[in-house]
Amino acid sequence: MQQSYERLIQNNARWVEEKLQLDPDYFKRLSLKQTPDFLWVGCSDSRVPANEITGTDPGEIFVHRNIANMVVHTDFNFLSVLQYAVEVLHVKHIIVCGHYGCGGVRAAMGHNNSGLVNKWLRNIKEVYEKHHVALEGIVDEEARVNRLVELNVIEQVRNLAKTTIVQKAWKDRTLQIHGWVYGLDSGRIRDLQVMMHEIEDLEPIFRYDDL
Repeated sequence: MQQSYERLIQNNARWVEEKLQLDPDYFKRLSLKQTPDFLWVGCSDSRVPANEITGTDPGEIFVHRNIANMVVHTDFNFLSVLQYAVEVLHVKHIIVCGHYGCGGVRAAMGHNNSGLVNKWLRNIKEVYEKHHVALEGIVDEEARVNRLVELNVIEQVRNLAKTTIVQKAWKDRTLQIHGWVYGLDSGRIRDLQVMMHEIEDLEPIFRYDDL
């Protein structure tokens, strides 16, 4: 156990050496400022690292991760990240990225008592209920899970648009929200083509006119 832990420190030392050999000023420059164009809202799954799968460097993507890449309107941790990314970093794109075979989505489709995590998974259950007719028409269980993964991403894109943080930004500048799904077995990202970029994309009941 200690050996696997120490491996991380050793890997870090090698990584630093490699970076400095390529660019002696790499860390000095990185420490001065971050100016990412992207906010990534992803799943906590360790197999979906934002920088690696997009081929980007540290400083290019501001990242928030939680179980099943959720945008929950009562989650002040997430809302704080969103506000900082939009109002301070002035990101141009927000990407909600789920992944096929998501364990959180699969658990939400079941009926087991998972303790505290039940409160979180209920948000996904509500997505299932909204689309239950279409989902229950899918016979293959894995295909049903993966369709719910897609539907969940779409709902979280819409949840982002419902926030006053995003709507306020839309009044002043361009900000796009995208929905992606990552394939663990292929390494490929699928753009669900559900981009939202203006308040007119949202149902009137969720719009705030006095921002």
